[in-house]
Amino acid sequence: MQQGDLIELEITDLNTSGKGVGKLDGRVVFVPDTVFGDRIIARIIHLKSQYAEGKLQKLLIPSEHRIRPRCIVADKCGGCQWQHIDWEYQREAKRQQVIQALQRIGGFSNISVAPTLHSQDDLNYRNKSTYPLGISEVGAVQAGYYRRSSHKIVNLNQCPVQDARLHPLLKEVKQDIQFQEWSIYNEKTHQGQLRHLSLRIGVRTGEILLTLVTTDPELPQIEAQAKIWLERYPSLVGVCLNINQTKSNVIFGKQTHTVLGKPFLREIFAGVTLQICSDTFFQINTETAELLLNTIISKLDLQGNETIVDAYCGIGTFTLPLAQKVKQAIGIESHSSSIAQAQNNAAINSIDNVTFYESKVAECLQEIGKVEPDIVFLDPPRKGCAVEVLNILLDLLPQKIVYISCQPATLARDLKHLCGTGFYQLQWIQPADFFPQTSHVECAVILNKIK
Repeated sequence: MQQGDLIELEITDLNTSGKGVGKLDGRVVFVPDTVFGDRIIARIIHLKSQYAEGKLQKLLIPSEHRIRPRCIVADKCGGCQWQHIDWEYQREAKRQQVIQALQRIGGFSNISVAPTLHSQDDLNYRNKSTYPLGISEVGAVQAGYYRRSSHKIVNLNQCPVQDARLHPLLKEVKQDIQFQEWSIYNEKTHQGQLRHLSLRIGVRTGEILLTLVTTDPELPQIEAQAKIWLERYPSLVGVCLNINQTKSNVIFGKQTHTVLGKPFLREIFAGVTLQICSDTFFQINTETAELLLNTIISKLDLQGNETIVDAYCGIGTFTLPLAQKVKQAIGIESHSSSIAQAQNNAAINSIDNVTFYESKVAECLQEIGKVEPDIVFLDPPRKGCAVEVLNILLDLLPQKIVYISCQPATLARDLKHLCGTGFYQLQWIQPADFFPQTSHVECAVILNKIK
């Protein structure tokens, strides 16, 4: 096999990055835009000692799971990887991701993994989209997602996975930016004013926030333009500027201020009213996140006398609905702005049996150990939990641990640490499809203390 070769390949699996997997002469070959069951001609574009990467050249025999993409730029845009795969098989592929990670990395066997939880719609689900801005060859303002493996923007006027109520803003705000003659940031020269356009909607309330990420805190004519936007879009409740002057690919800077309107939108989540700011972390798929939380609650069979600790609690998205069903709830979060929002969300819902701590998880768990929590919720970032956090849990030994993860590999690693001691066993494993049309999978696990 040489770079540039054309090879015939049968796709026998999908990897965690969403690429099809085949084998030729004992070497694994990864090919995007394919699915299990495809027979293809691929061109080898990268050749390594253990594997190769190919590009689809011709589809010889299509898989029964292959469909026609419903997005006109699916073959160009890097936002989705699986528009060509039917949704039912997407969900099964995600379930298999979880199973394989738990077996290969966690060392678990004879595990039962539930079918992937999902909402009714595999499109129109994103409650927030943040688009990089650019300039076309003819000088027109562009907004969209990057092409795969590049920083070239695929210009969009709508996106089928974004909440459809945001489409008019995406198209028209680009035109307004052009009219105002605000300059667009150049990643190479680090010159220009506007970097990103961010749109966020409360799925249940319809309230919208519009945020411009800019290098210029004194963007000319922004107040006049914000007034036009608020008058044009009745659902728009606030226009914000986020200041990002760093020479990096981080999207949001640390400072956000409101130009006109409110700095937050309202959302109803699991019966709780939340105020969510433009740069607040909140689950992208409101309906599926709520389904997952309600399923977890039903599996826990709460009696109302429990004490729950929610580590990595954010703005209280899960903490507050849980607090309404238990005796006492404690939330831990290291970001001060999230803690302030969590405390405010507790107040506006008159939930008074919850306490929020601004702290690193390990430090706070040690300090509140005397509380003796019955249940600890873990919802860490993709890198998973620090070993220190896991060891503290093994000292506290709560009756149940609920671990919610967006990365099966780190979930499996951490579960191996917790269950390998003999103190805990897996009770329930539930994948959830928070990101249809992509290879990303969320997963919730409940661990029972072995008595």
